[in-house]
Amino acid sequence: MPYPGGPVLICARCHHFAAAPGATLCDRCLGAPPEPVPPVVGAPGLRLRSPVGLGWAAAVLLGAVVAADLFAVWADLLQYDATGALADGETGAAAFRRADRADALSGLAAGAQAVSLVSCAVVYLCWFQRVRANAQVFSPAGHRKSPGWAIGGWFVPVVNLWFPRRITLDIWDASSPWGTNRSHALVNAWWTLWLASLFAGRAVTTGDSGGAAQARDDALAALVSDALDIAAAVLAVLVVVRLTRMQHEKALAGAVPPAL
Repeated sequence: MPYPGGPVLICARCHHFAAAPGATLCDRCLGAPPEPVPPVVGAPGLRLRSPVGLGWAAAVLLGAVVAADLFAVWADLLQYDATGALADGETGAAAFRRADRADALSGLAAGAQAVSLVSCAVVYLCWFQRVRANAQVFSPAGHRKSPGWAIGGWFVPVVNLWFPRRITLDIWDASSPWGTNRSHALVNAWWTLWLASLFAGRAVTTGDSGGAAQARDDALAALVSDALDIAAAVLAVLVVVRLTRMQHEKALAGAVPPAL
């Protein structure tokens, strides 16, 4: 706080808080215990909760999604090779055995993808809700969507194409260090790849009416979709890790802007 009749002296070490009377450092840098984080005005009891544990769990499970997708890419390549041979007129027991093996591996890959995706989605949504609540503490008026959309926005048709990105950007801005604006490039790249993988996956058909040629085209579409999903999941890991770190560091600095 300012000295009587004089200007405010800013801490010479952190350059964020007012220096203690008669000193060049603030109370925090002098070793005084930090004050508890105040709740948001108008939301009694709402306080910061650590996103670190959920963030690491979400990142690990996203890694499992990447592993399952890599297995699926291998299965897609075998499927494309086997069905391509049949489409080109190759016959014989060896060709059909190769096709059967590719079908079996594709089934295993699809199961692994389903298990990893569901497991990851549960933990990721818990983490996403946590960082959304923390962002409300950091910036009560900085959100264009209500807290309920942090979960519902992923499941409501049509709006799920842009609501999660919009909410993530609001969380990102609220979690950035005081007085700074972090670039949205990482979030935008992740969401673009996620949408690309989603639409590529919808191009895969499940019918057998097209024969081997159709199966070959489906294997190629699945290969593209799985490759895009790998890229999107890798960027999602970076988003989770960086956003978790931003909130953790901002919480340590205090949930209210420094009084200058």
